[in-house]
Amino acid sequence: MIKDSFQDRKHIIQVVFLVGAAILLLRSLHLQLLDKKFKEKAELVGTYYEKILPPRGLILDRNGYIMAKNDPMYDINVIYDDVRDIDTIKLCNLLNISEQDFVNNLNKDFSDHRYNTYKPFTFLSRVSASTYAKFQENQYQFPGFSAERRNVRSYSSPCGAHALGYLSEVDAQQVARSTYYEEGDYIGATGLEKQYEEELRGQFGRKYFNRDNKGLVKDKYKDGELDVPAVPGKNIVTTLDVKLQKYGETLMANKTGSILAIEPETGEILAFISSPGYSPHILSINRGRDAAFAHLQADTLKPLFNRALNAMYPPGSTFKPLMSLIALEEKAIWSGKGYSCPGYYTYKSRNYGCRLHPEPISSMARALKYSCNSYYWSAFRSVIDRKSSAPEGMNDWAAYVRSFGLGKKLGIDIGGEKAGTVPDGDTYNKIYPDFAWGSPTVMSVAIGQGELETTPIQLANMTAMIANRGYAITPHLVKGVLENDTTLVALKPFTKYKSLISNEKHYNSVIRGMETVIEGTNSAITDIKFCGKTGTVQNPHGKDHSTFIGFAPKNNPKIAIVVYVENSGFGSTYARPIASFMVEKYLKGKIDRENPTRKFLENKMLKANLIENP
Repeated sequence: MIKDSFQDRKHIIQVVFLVGAAILLLRSLHLQLLDKKFKEKAELVGTYYEKILPPRGLILDRNGYIMAKNDPMYDINVIYDDVRDIDTIKLCNLLNISEQDFVNNLNKDFSDHRYNTYKPFTFLSRVSASTYAKFQENQYQFPGFSAERRNVRSYSSPCGAHALGYLSEVDAQQVARSTYYEEGDYIGATGLEKQYEEELRGQFGRKYFNRDNKGLVKDKYKDGELDVPAVPGKNIVTTLDVKLQKYGETLMANKTGSILAIEPETGEILAFISSPGYSPHILSINRGRDAAFAHLQADTLKPLFNRALNAMYPPGSTFKPLMSLIALEEKAIWSGKGYSCPGYYTYKSRNYGCRLHPEPISSMARALKYSCNSYYWSAFRSVIDRKSSAPEGMNDWAAYVRSFGLGKKLGIDIGGEKAGTVPDGDTYNKIYPDFAWGSPTVMSVAIGQGELETTPIQLANMTAMIANRGYAITPHLVKGVLENDTTLVALKPFTKYKSLISNEKHYNSVIRGMETVIEGTNSAITDIKFCGKTGTVQNPHGKDHSTFIGFAPKNNPKIAIVVYVENSGFGSTYARPIASFMVEKYLKGKIDRENPTRKFLENKMLKANLIENP
């Protein structure tokens, strides 16, 4: 009985082994005789492939002007085992390198998986077209050496660096995370180059070659049957106007600050300026790039810092149009409400400074025109004190402010945007935990100071929302990609959002006040109704900042703008004139230099050096 049981188990085990062997045999026959892909993979073990680098997509402005294009540059590759009997000094002279560079570049640590004595590796990267031409003429004298073409960025105009961004070589972590990039590849590091990397980069191609038993590359594999052509990157059309961008950067030369101009109806960014800036040529991929980048990083003026997105300032009096809207909506004021301002605001026998005005503050429009702090402190206190408690009033006030895009990231299509700060009831409960604070304690926010902090992009968006009478489209820098070089295809829809204030009468009242800010000044533009608000922002570290927001025309606005000029004094001194010239340039295509006042003012803006002479 025990013997029979043993025999049964033996037969079962034999059957299992036979079935398993049969399955493995059939699978092996299938892979070797029937599965074409497996056969190709097996054959490819004895091959070498050369990666074909695709041309990167172009970046164009809104009118078709090419901002970023491609120029040829070359990597010199070498197969160590094939190098023999060469004139080292001649090669060094052709490539503009030292003999020590030759030794260092050729003798790698071949225990490192990246290098092999019988496979090509990069001997010298970023060789110019002129140097390559000299090498190519003499290449036959240097066995083992070859050249690989790269397409590298070049720029048609020295402007727009902070918007365009730059490329950098992939690091080890990026290679490890990706199935696309290999060591030595380049990737968008900042700006549009980074945000739209997948669209711009294209797809690598491959050419396959046979290798002999020593691993040396021979002829083409299967006459190129498995070769894959490179797919060029897609061309991107931006929202920028290059002529306006260049003019704005010229106006901001030798100044610290930013300009942002938006088309209110669409949210398209017309000009995106951070100053001091740099020419995008400096960071193109060439032999001098590393030194240039180190120089920019060490510059105390921080030209790499994107002030348009990342600089946070109190908005100052440019906040007063929004404060007006909130006070109107809350019925704390009406458009005809005046205020008797003696040049200061008094609370509990303490005077808070304003200024003496040339006319009585007989309406909200006058308050905007003369930027009356007393008027807005009074209006703010009425808004807050209408609620049952100061924290509740501040929460409602903060909700209005945030609905205009302040205190949060807007979602612009390049990275690094700061959120800013909008204080609310919780903010002040933390600041004054043992103090029953009230509207007088925090009324500095009414005039855009105190704990309120904004970025230039947020102020530009807020201005566009006022120009649109209550709505905005997410600010963005790209219209879409060109399919077949002719058809513009949007990449994604941008959000249209509305503020908590929808009463058009309120907007019309505020906009009329903003119109009076410009009327009769040297920033008025002939035949264009230009509306705006100046600001002089308190700066604890030095001279006040000059700022301005505005839009034009008054009806059916085509451009909304914000200008920040750091350490330059009153808003009317630099920010307002610079904004007026940007608006005139965009709407009229030129500056009216026949007008002696405007000609003199433009010349003053262009020549002002506020970095050397703050």
